[in-house]
Amino acid sequence: MLDGRIRKDIKIGDFVEIVQKHHQRSGELTDGLVKRILTKSPNHPHGIKVQLDTGEVGRVKNIIEED
Repeated sequence: MLDGRIRKDIKIGDFVEIVQKHHQRSGELTDGLVKRILTKSPNHPHGIKVQLDTGEVGRVKNIIEED
């Protein structure tokens, strides 16, 4: 598993775990496929912000690598 702080590691269609803004305190993760990458900078200390195919927006905590 890769962490989600480096933009070039994340590609559209990747399966990731994100934390949404309202779940930051609890750390509850939501998983899904990346539809859009919203962060423009090459890296971010709290994770790259993405939109999932379900429309949910959050910062990537883990990139799930497929076998």
